[in-house]
Amino acid sequence: MLRFVIRRLLSIIPLLLAISVLSFALIRVAPGKPLVTYEDPRGSHQLSAEELQRIYEKLGLNDPLYVQYLRWLRNVLRGNLGYSLTTRRPVAEMVAQRVPNTLRLTVVAMLVTLLLAIPLGVISGRYQNSLFDQITSVVTFVGFSLPNFWLALMLIYLFGVTLRWLPVMGMSPIGESGWWAQVKYMILPVATFVLVDVGGWMRYQRAGVIEAMHEDYTRTARAKGLPERVVFFRHVWRNALLPIVTFLGLSISSLIGGSFLVEFVFAWPGMGRLGVEAALARDYTVVMAVTMISALLVMVGNLIADVTYALVDPRIRYD
Repeated sequence: MLRFVIRRLLSIIPLLLAISVLSFALIRVAPGKPLVTYEDPRGSHQLSAEELQRIYEKLGLNDPLYVQYLRWLRNVLRGNLGYSLTTRRPVAEMVAQRVPNTLRLTVVAMLVTLLLAIPLGVISGRYQNSLFDQITSVVTFVGFSLPNFWLALMLIYLFGVTLRWLPVMGMSPIGESGWWAQVKYMILPVATFVLVDVGGWMRYQRAGVIEAMHEDYTRTARAKGLPERVVFFRHVWRNALLPIVTFLGLSISSLIGGSFLVEFVFAWPGMGRLGVEAALARDYTVVMAVTMISALLVMVGNLIADVTYALVDPRIRYD
């Protein structure tokens, strides 16, 4: 197991290098230029062409693409993510302020999704083709097919604008304390994640239960005369959790990717919103930092899922 983990950690290095090259090239060939706000005649900080040219030269933005990339890579290897082209703040400082907010949102969303999906999937699988199974299947398929940004706007319109029950922007109120003051700002963003993701998790759990109920070890347990309750919880449910562990690694990427749109819609001050705002402003250094950190989180999440899979299933061994 230790050798497997070391190999996987070492494989992250070339993967991150390849992602950095591709991301750097795509960002540079995308339409628009950095400092675009200073070129807008309607902007409040319009600069002359000569001033902009001096800034571009100073920042090295007129150098060949490979020179810019090697300079960026050298700085990253030294632990320097550079400075934002729009705010002139250190990128590492900006990301460090946003990552905890994104982790708080995505971890809570994942926990709530698991708490809902596992029991729903277990009941649907145990009572396959029942009325409950049919209703939950229809509801989850509908939720699974909804785009998260559209669902977020509908939740804002219903609970924030029409009913006025919940706040729709930000992370915490000003001048207000207490756990509820913090939680109520998370309800709609978390609900958006949960309503979209719970369907996939539930279907995986349902399929695992149905498969485990027809395995030989389940038939053997019944043949021994064990009570159905013992057969289900000791043999069926424990083995049916394995697909959830597999799906856990796959869902990390969707959670991180979905956080970009959800955070932007709800004005949640996380890394996803920072990445969207940086992309709109053509802030290359911030976009690269957010992209690389997101890729790293996805790879580490997949590694954790693989290790967890081996721990819960004694048949799996990584040599």
